[in-house]
Amino acid sequence: MSEWKAKTKLGMMVASGEVKTISQVFALNLPIREVQIVDALIPDMKVERISMENVQKKTDAGAVRRMRVTVAVGNGDGVVGIGSGKAAQVLDAENKAIEAAKLNLIYVHRACGSWECGCGEPHSIPSVTVGKSGSVRVILYPAPRGTGLVASDTIKKILALAGISDVWSRTLGETRTTPNQALAAFDALKNMETMRRQEDWSRLRRFWS
Repeated sequence: MSEWKAKTKLGMMVASGEVKTISQVFALNLPIREVQIVDALIPDMKVERISMENVQKKTDAGAVRRMRVTVAVGNGDGVVGIGSGKAAQVLDAENKAIEAAKLNLIYVHRACGSWECGCGEPHSIPSVTVGKSGSVRVILYPAPRGTGLVASDTIKKILALAGISDVWSRTLGETRTTPNQALAAFDALKNMETMRRQEDWSRLRRFWS
């Protein structure tokens, strides 16, 4: 952090100590443009590799092969992001993907939305939500405590990083496309932003009053 020279308004607020948590960042509704912001606020960010594949780019000199890596990041407590990166080497592509994911974070609204449970704890989602990417559509349903993540391994990674432990899911379309599965699940979580209740906004803005 000592060598980081913040360039954005949010970066300067984090560097100066005015903003100390990721919740405050979402309350301010300012875009995250510097990876160092996330590194400073969530030093223990978890990373899961979603997919790795060869891609080709046509140039005048012929076809150039590169690796494309897709990863998801999260703190296991309501914050998750996804990103991809391309490079000649796997490690370089993965590092680019991690940086892209950190700049693409969302806050996930968690709740106990299952009528079978009603425990009031944020272990699931508040209601049914749908996400889409390419031909893949993912539908997430709130589930009672103890159900676990009833989903594909790819979708499980996204949900676990977001801190969700109980969900039923349904996947439609070309489900063999792993990145699209992950992106569709991420889109479903992102779409819950419109469902956030007033008290959640009050909780996020509490530090600002």
